[in-house]
Amino acid sequence: MRRNLDRLLRPKSIVLIGGGAWGAQVIRQSQKMGFQGALYVVHPKGVSIEGINAFRSLDELPEVPDAAFIGVNRRATVDVVAQLSAMEAGGAVCFASGFSEAEAEDNTASALQTQLVTAAGTMPILGPNCYGLINALDGALLWPDQHGCTPVDRGVAILTQSSNIAINLTMQQRGLPIAYMVTCGNMAQTTQAEIALALLDDPRLTAIGLHIEGFSDTSAWHRLAIAAAAKNIPLVALKVGVSDQAQQAAVSHTASLAGGDAAAGALLRRLGIARLRDLPSFLETLKVLHVNGHLNGALLSSISCSGGEASLTADTAHGAEVSFPALTEGQMLALRDTLGPMVALSNPLDYNTYIWRDVEKMTTAWLPMAADHIGLTLVIVDYPHTDADDWECATQAALNLRERSGRPVAVVATLPELMPTNVMERLIAGGVTPICGLSEAIAAGEAAAFDVPPDPVPPLQPGADRDAQLISEGAAKQMLAEFGLRVPKGHVANTPAEAGAIAIKIGGLVVLKGQGLAHKSEAGAVVVGIASDAVEACANDMPTDSFLVEEMVQNPVAELLIGVTRDPVHGFLLTIGAGGVLTELWQDTVSMLLPVTPAQIQDALQKLRITPLLNGYRGKPGADLGAITKAIMSVQAYVIAHQDAISEVEVNPLICGTGSAIAVDALIRRS
Repeated sequence: MRRNLDRLLRPKSIVLIGGGAWGAQVIRQSQKMGFQGALYVVHPKGVSIEGINAFRSLDELPEVPDAAFIGVNRRATVDVVAQLSAMEAGGAVCFASGFSEAEAEDNTASALQTQLVTAAGTMPILGPNCYGLINALDGALLWPDQHGCTPVDRGVAILTQSSNIAINLTMQQRGLPIAYMVTCGNMAQTTQAEIALALLDDPRLTAIGLHIEGFSDTSAWHRLAIAAAAKNIPLVALKVGVSDQAQQAAVSHTASLAGGDAAAGALLRRLGIARLRDLPSFLETLKVLHVNGHLNGALLSSISCSGGEASLTADTAHGAEVSFPALTEGQMLALRDTLGPMVALSNPLDYNTYIWRDVEKMTTAWLPMAADHIGLTLVIVDYPHTDADDWECATQAALNLRERSGRPVAVVATLPELMPTNVMERLIAGGVTPICGLSEAIAAGEAAAFDVPPDPVPPLQPGADRDAQLISEGAAKQMLAEFGLRVPKGHVANTPAEAGAIAIKIGGLVVLKGQGLAHKSEAGAVVVGIASDAVEACANDMPTDSFLVEEMVQNPVAELLIGVTRDPVHGFLLTIGAGGVLTELWQDTVSMLLPVTPAQIQDALQKLRITPLLNGYRGKPGADLGAITKAIMSVQAYVIAHQDAISEVEVNPLICGTGSAIAVDALIRRS
């Protein structure tokens, strides 16, 4: 059931329960922001706070409040929440700490949190251990501290678990209009995804920024992504924290390659949520999205009056998912008509300074750069903090460029401190994005161009934890073969003599492996390309009592790793990469959350560095991509069929030939 957060997020009445300096700020900040609704105080001593006389109990209030800020100790908070829920209040902010986040220091903390959630019932609560929210659209603040927000008519929402980061973000001086700032605390009841979903109902919202410490219910995030896409509200995320959960499955290559936050990144891509790596880029991206919405492509133009700045801009974008395309013939002709033969025409463009101060010529010269195929045009301007009057021409030309081209335009200060506040206000009012910092501009252009629809199919849920055991290679191959994975012809032997007999029956060159080891090569338990009559002697030298004898698969085009690990938070992570014994050295992988489609697999294969080998390198034949895709789909089918038991599946290597894809090694860990 979806909780109704409308009254909490957009209240017409607010009650402060408690007092002290923190409580006084709740009243003061709403008054300063011009809140037009009713403000109440409940305090057992009936004191006056910020000119408002307190009621001694909730029962004395003249109406049921839409939103409550509970500023009392943690145990009293539980009782207050129960009273508010019983009177059908709209929701509450639980400021007190000492709940589940304090479990390491207090063994009663988790139980207290359970009591809090039970007391709330269907009434939504934020926190506990959170600052609450700022609604700068309606001037409604359940916020116990100073902040930097100002009243706005429309803007972005930012959600974070960290109250301190929230305060810092409100203090930004980058011209970003913040409509909502919501702190989520430890999310005992109402999750970050649920809050964001409720905010989508406000038509004044332009984008949502999510500072995420960790995901919980991925299905809730999927619902949010689908709803945001339907309303055309961009979502961007600053995901922090590197989880070591995947490292628990360290018996395989896949675990080391898919460790860290690979699953979190895969989830964000599946949800169509652009990811940022730092707070400045996070804010600048929200600003670009606020002004323009999603960009229609990752092709950029850059305009500056310095060759050095042009080179710096190009270098800053090196390695990013944006590019500066060569000028078209039409752009070249238009630029030549305006700038003459003395200016070297390129993108990024150094238009020189001889037209400086001539607003019309600057506008005309810049106009060809804002072509229809360009997602964002960057005008590089650093305003001196001494006297910026002579830079008015650049500001006006940028505004003209936006008006006449109808295309997204940004004015970029390479140094963030060289973008004046009054200039930012003028630019945003004119539909131009002021960006503080060149690196931030490139990151924002990349993220704002990430207009990928969320996968309509939610990720496979990880299910309950399980005690997994390693399955022998022979058994693992048989299990996977039943789902369509092609494996070499071979048999298991229990003695060296039996291994020799099997090898003679197979004929030709064979592969001998000792069973029961995760990393057989390192243990000297793999011999490749051995003659049949030498198998028994080799088996005698191996440190195992069970052997697998198989035909040798020859003439590979490439070797791939196909691995699936169960991530207890995000689901089942599929990793596709360069395979073989040097897998971890190559570090050439792509990760996705199951389930995937054949088309998604084909797209992932083209993102690997070994793609040229797969496609046929320097006239050599390529691998059978259809066979590779079928092999991966077979592994997926096995995992889905046994999702309640599987911890890990790995095929390494998958020998990819011109007409086949054969799993010559396989590993399964399952309960």
